[in-house]
Amino acid sequence: MQRARANDWTPAVLVAGQWVQIAGYWVLAAHGLAGAAVAAVGVAVQFRHLQEVSHHAVHGVLARTRRVNHVLAELGAHLPLGLVSIAVRRQRHVRDHHPNATLTGDPTLAELAQAGLRPGVVHRVFAAALLFPLTPRGVRATAEGLAANLRPRPGRYAAPAGVAAVFASAYAAGGWAAVLAGVLVPRLLLYPLLAWWSLLVEHTWFDPEHRTGSPAQVEAGRCLRLYTGNRALAVLAAATWMPYGDLHHYAHSAHPCLRWNYLPALERHMPLCHYTPDGFFAGRCSVIRRHRAALDRPPTRCIGTGTSAMGGESTTG
Repeated sequence: MQRARANDWTPAVLVAGQWVQIAGYWVLAAHGLAGAAVAAVGVAVQFRHLQEVSHHAVHGVLARTRRVNHVLAELGAHLPLGLVSIAVRRQRHVRDHHPNATLTGDPTLAELAQAGLRPGVVHRVFAAALLFPLTPRGVRATAEGLAANLRPRPGRYAAPAGVAAVFASAYAAGGWAAVLAGVLVPRLLLYPLLAWWSLLVEHTWFDPEHRTGSPAQVEAGRCLRLYTGNRALAVLAAATWMPYGDLHHYAHSAHPCLRWNYLPALERHMPLCHYTPDGFFAGRCSVIRRHRAALDRPPTRCIGTGTSAMGGESTTG
């Protein structure tokens, strides 16, 4: 069904629609402090959406052809947001992360460690790591990454122009208020925070169960599924910080070549992953509590929404 329905124009309209919403927030930013605050949050959410749309383009399943996937992701997200090139992201995400999620070769583990999430971390550092993009170190890392991505290089000379076009468009729509609240604050602070939180709830990073078998069996031991027992929070997450199938990361990890609109149906035919937490920050069996326990000591059994935080017996010993 995905192959039969694949086309190039629908994804183009989708990406354009995200930027129409962003432009609306830029106009709103000029209408007082409340408008600027709403615009900052709204634009950050839309930036997060663009990141996930381009994520499916990186996997080659957003549009029908590889070239259109590449063009839409570059022009619609990576160039205007100052992200790395599609080629670099494909290498890091598709080739380095997916086969090695939670393992030594996973580059994401290095990112988590740089933020302070290492074994034996003290409580103060752990708490700061949860808000890492808002800390001085996190803001500096975001700015340094943005500067590196904007440095002209062969095949990437348009990067500065893409970001400059965003600033110019924001100023035309809402003046300096739109530049500040609609570009700088979302891009440097709020959008990185949303992306960081979504990263933290993708896997049981620090205590995965390494299993063998089918892709679903393997991923069931190292993925988690948030909000299985709270439909309201699931809808809110899918509309804001975990959009376009990111809430169904377990299904995506097992079958990465499926577009987001097929993941909920696929998930209904897969066994539940072995960790279904009560919540992100709070709850008897929250994601944060598990991460903290895994970094502090061997995790204990924790009954959440009918599932053990440790899962079942490991098939790999």
